[in-house]
Amino acid sequence: MITVHTISELREHVRNARSNGRRIGFVPTMGNLHEGHISLIERSLAEDCFTVSSIFVNPLQFNDQSDLARYPRTLPADQEKLAAAGCDLLFAPDVNEMYPNGQDAQSIVHVPVVSEGLCGGSRPGHFDGVSTVVSKLFNQVLPDIAFFGEKDFQQVAVIRKMVNDLCMPVEIVPVATKRADDGLALSSRNGYLNADERALAPGLYLTLTEIAADFKAGKDLAVSLKEAAERLQQRGFRPDYLEIRRSSDLATATLGDHSVVVLAAAFLGSARLIDNLQVTLNQAND
Repeated sequence: MITVHTISELREHVRNARSNGRRIGFVPTMGNLHEGHISLIERSLAEDCFTVSSIFVNPLQFNDQSDLARYPRTLPADQEKLAAAGCDLLFAPDVNEMYPNGQDAQSIVHVPVVSEGLCGGSRPGHFDGVSTVVSKLFNQVLPDIAFFGEKDFQQVAVIRKMVNDLCMPVEIVPVATKRADDGLALSSRNGYLNADERALAPGLYLTLTEIAADFKAGKDLAVSLKEAAERLQQRGFRPDYLEIRRSSDLATATLGDHSVVVLAAAFLGSARLIDNLQVTLNQAND
């Protein structure tokens, strides 16, 4: 695997791959990689793409500077994992390479509607930072296909809308959430959990499955969510949000919707964990 740190080096390698008839697959990350990230690399390789990954801890998407400061930087270990997975090229720029004119002077990409509420409500400016850095990375890498994990369901919705609205020639491929055997969604932030908290952590996914069962049973959504939030607290969490949205556009769901997603964010100790569960109802034959 080749590692480059500048846009000019990146473009040279991508240009050479494309001239050899390869499609470009792209997996953007912030590093501290786990099996979920590697599954995105594997999906790109399965599509026979020249596979590029990026590692960049993007300051624009952190509204809490202490969170930014403590976010794990594990480049050597990440390089080993990417190389072992078969990644072709790693782009690992520094802040000056990504924002040469400073962050305050950076043009911002704002994606309305789908970026509002949920994580967008809890972390003001977060999705402006995400959409801005992803648009820059797309312009730098010029991928044919980009792969994103469905654990960040709202993020995928934001990126899809940005690509559609701005006519970017990139196919967005969501990849199913990778989970531990006990159901916990894999996340770089799981490393913040101590042993006792890690034992409690699967309670978040359990709560989502209970809400999904309520929805399939036709239970009143407000009652279901209220009771689920109480159970989540009893399981040791401090809920941030717990909602049911329409899968297609993240509008507030109703019992008449066929396909919904249950989304949650909750604190366990110092870690803020997010997860979601998609629910599709079987439609009866006429």
